[in-house]
Amino acid sequence: MAQEPSPPLHPEVAPLAGLLGTWRGEGAGEYPTIAAFRYGEEVRFWHVGKPFLAYAQRTWSLEDERPLHSETGYWRAKPGGTVEVVLAHPTGIVEVQEGRQHGGRIDLRSTTTAMTATAKTVTALRRRFDLDGDRLTYALAMAAVGQPLQHHLAAELHRTG
Repeated sequence: MAQEPSPPLHPEVAPLAGLLGTWRGEGAGEYPTIAAFRYGEEVRFWHVGKPFLAYAQRTWSLEDERPLHSETGYWRAKPGGTVEVVLAHPTGIVEVQEGRQHGGRIDLRSTTTAMTATAKTVTALRRRFDLDGDRLTYALAMAAVGQPLQHHLAAELHRTG
């Protein structure tokens, strides 16, 4: 069966078009409440012709390849370099982030975090992405479980498709 052609990219998300594709790489995590760790990661951005990019992310342990984390959501570009992101985590956390894109950098800060009754308490998140062609790096800071906002994750990913 032939694959259907992709719809045209919606003009509103053109500033985020550099993110489109599948990205793979490795990262490292740390936090005062856990042991430091290294992980593999795959991120995928795609579009369906609407004014958003869809996003899916998954990570796994480099030690034994067990699944670690995943999240899914949507990215929207708005006038003046504004970027809005909505993400859901299978651990019962939902985050809304807003920020700005300037050049190849996207800086996001959480404006809302919501948790189910059994989710760990996360009060703030900050993400910084740097896009340079087929190389995407990021750093994530988190305030959670009584700890102040601080570095948690950093990774380098490369476009594979």
